[in-house]
This record gives sequence, C-alpha cells and structure tokens, in this order.
Amino acid sequence: MSRGTVAQISDSEFDQLLTDFEHSAIHLETRDAYGTATELPHMAQWAAGEPDDLEWLQGWCVTLREHAAAGRSVRRARVVSEPLSDYQRWSYSIAGPMVDAGEDIRWIPRRLVSSIALPGNDFYLLDDKLVVFLHYAGDGLGTGKTTSTIPGDIQLCRNAFEAVWALAIPHSEYKPV
Repeated sequence: MSRGTVAQISDSEFDQLLTDFEHSAIHLETRDAYGTATELPHMAQWAAGEPDDLEWLQGWCVTLREHAAAGRSVRRARVVSEPLSDYQRWSYSIAGPMVDAGEDIRWIPRRLVSSIALPGNDFYLLDDKLVVFLHYAGDGLGTGKTTSTIPGDIQLCRNAFEAVWALAIPHSEYKPV
C-alpha cells in the first residue's frame, strides 16, 4: 500500500490544479484574515467606502462557471470568529458573484467547531485524492503550498470538511455578526 507523497508546489502549479480537477474541489478556510497582493487593494477600497466593480474576480468566476457546466462541484466552508473581522466582512461582501458562478460557499461560527478535529492549515481537497495545504504568515500573507497524497491527510481533511459542512450556513442564509 502506498504511503503517499508530500511536495511543495508553485502558485502556477496550484492554479493549474484548481483548473484540472475531475469531479470535486472542497476548500476549508479557518483564518480570520488573509492578505494577497490581488485582494489587499480591493479590501482597502471597500474599507474606504469606494466602489469596486469586482472585475479582478471575473477570471475565477469564469473558471467556476466552467466547472459547473462540466458537472464539477466547488465547495468552500469558512470558519469565522464573530463578530467578523474586517477581512471576513469584506469577503462576505464579494462572495455573491462566486456563488452565482457555481461555488457553494458556507459560513460557520468558530464557536460551533470546538468539537471538530481540524487540520493545522487551510486546504483544498481535490477529487478526494490530493490535498493542497495552504501556509500563511501571522499577518495572513501566503508563504507556500504543499500537496499531500498521504491517506491519513486525505481522510483528516475529508472528515474535517464534511463535519464543518454539516453545520455550516449557506451564504444566502448567513447573516454576518
């Protein structure tokens, strides 16, 4: 029986994985704040009360529509502290186009996951056979990505996600606190 492998991947390899999966992508987010070079300027606009046409998000929305048309599912669960951080309030405000494009986004207050065993890092699980762990610095900036095919990692991530998902609130029903 194979023990699986672990490898670091580049951003471009990660982007390709998010395009090439066959059936399903599940994504668990557990941090209250993130920061990417793409997002930070748009979050600053939001914080200043300035409009954002969300054009920068359209590439991901096109990918989501392609996945949906091909019968592939994309689900994201966000474990959040309440009241929401500024980042999560902004994230909530821009989630509509992604949901409309086919991503099922759900929210769960952190207090509801106390009894769920969660991996130490956010992750994507692709086709129930490849985990991509996302690594972050304390300020929320990404520091790298690691893939794993280790069966125990896959099982932990699948079980954690499904336990969170069972309690999570669909985006259209979640009311930010």
